[in-house]
Parts: sequence; C-alpha cells; structure tokens
Amino acid sequence: MKHLKSRSQDLRSLFENNITIEYVAEPLKAVPAEAELVEVLGWMRSQDFDVVGVETGDTITGYIERSSLVQVKSGKCGDYQRVFHPKELIAISTPLMKLLPILQQNPRLFVLDCNQVSGIITCGDLQKAPVRMLLFGLVTLLEMNLLRLVRLYYPQDAWQKVLKPDRLEVARRLWRESQERNEATDLLDYLQFCDKRELVLHQPELLEQLELKSKRAGERFLKSAEQLRNRLAHAQSLVSGSSWNDLISLAEAMEKLLIRCEEIE
Repeated sequence: MKHLKSRSQDLRSLFENNITIEYVAEPLKAVPAEAELVEVLGWMRSQDFDVVGVETGDTITGYIERSSLVQVKSGKCGDYQRVFHPKELIAISTPLMKLLPILQQNPRLFVLDCNQVSGIITCGDLQKAPVRMLLFGLVTLLEMNLLRLVRLYYPQDAWQKVLKPDRLEVARRLWRESQERNEATDLLDYLQFCDKRELVLHQPELLEQLELKSKRAGERFLKSAEQLRNRLAHAQSLVSGSSWNDLISLAEAMEKLLIRCEEIE
C-alpha cells in the first residue's frame, strides 16, 4: 500500500512556495510623529490597539506601545517612539512554515515589505485560515502515516486481535454503513485516530523507531495531536486549554514525528 504514503515534504513545499506570512499579517495602523500622544493613547484604547506605528512623512519609522506609556501625560508620539529592533522584523516573503518557531521567540513581529514596515503579526493571527490549513495538513498526514504503519506491522488483519472489541465493533459498524452506500473499501479505513494510535503504540519496535520515550509519552503526545485535529475540524480556538507556546511546540513535534514515520519502510 505504498501509494498511501504522503510526504511531509510535499506539504512543506506547498506552504514554502505558495503561502507566505502575507496571508496572515495585518496592516500596521500608524499615526503622525507630531500627533499628541495623550489623544493617540485614548484612540488606541477605544480601538483596543496595543501597538501603532509612528509615521514620519510617508514612512513608518518606529512604534509606540500603549502599556508602556500609561503614565505619560503630554508630548508628541515621535518623542516616545521605539525604533524597530532587527529581531522584531520579518520579511513579507517569509514562508508560513517558518513563522511558528519565530513567533515562539517573539510573540509580536513587524512585517517588512520592500524595506518598509507595513504590517504586524501576533500569535492571535495564528487563528487564521492559512495557519489552520497548515496545521490540519500536518495532523492529517500524521494520521495517514499511522494507518500506513498499522498496515505494515499488522499483516493479514492481525490488528483485529489487538484492538479492543468495542473499538473493533465501531469500525465494523462504519464499514457496514458504507457498504450499504456502496462506498466501503477496507475495514482498516474505518479506524479512528485513537485506534491507529493504540495499534502503533502497541508495537515496541515502532516506539523505538519513532523515538517516543514510552508508550505513555506517545499516548499523551498523540492525544494532543488528536485534540488539535478536533479543534481545527470544529473551527474552535486553537489554544483552548493550552497556550500559544504549547501549540507551536506541538506543531513542531508533529512535523518531526511525521518525518520519522515516513522513514519507516
């Protein structure tokens, strides 16, 4: 069944070649350098802006951060602007795949377009559709590879003796329903994510090859991946019950595990 094997490189290539951070960045609102700071801070509060750019002429030369200026009572915005630090800047052409680890180190980034700051990206922008597509692609490829490993390590339906009877019955019920619609393929195709997880983790050799520390550690990790898949499928918040750092770490770990899965022939 080698034709079922989808490569993470294909997904990575899709996002590196076609989907950049341009699709998740927001335009950076800017105010003139000579604007009165107190008035701008009031406007920022009303708009719920944490940061705005400071414009000199037609160029955004810096930014002000509302939280650091609450005690200031007078002055111009230009007097309090911060200069962009190189670590805060990211090119608009940066692939979306490379954004996640960068945001883990810098939860707010300013977007450079033709050497001019034009946009801003924060962790909240990871809720947008392009990032959801990326994450859903990763977790889907991971699940496909778990199924491939089940086929590889359980020849001649040996998996049926390992899977719990109630879980086997669920797969059979789904398979029968598909038969009635003339859609049924292989019974294995009706296993759920949790079934594939259990079957893969049941093989000590696979635990070692996938570099999972233990069956329990593998179960925790794959359950997290499944929970992310469910949140994506139901358009829920990606960080429900967790944090952005946790999400980014999970995405990186999924990609590494996917690569290790693909190395098993």
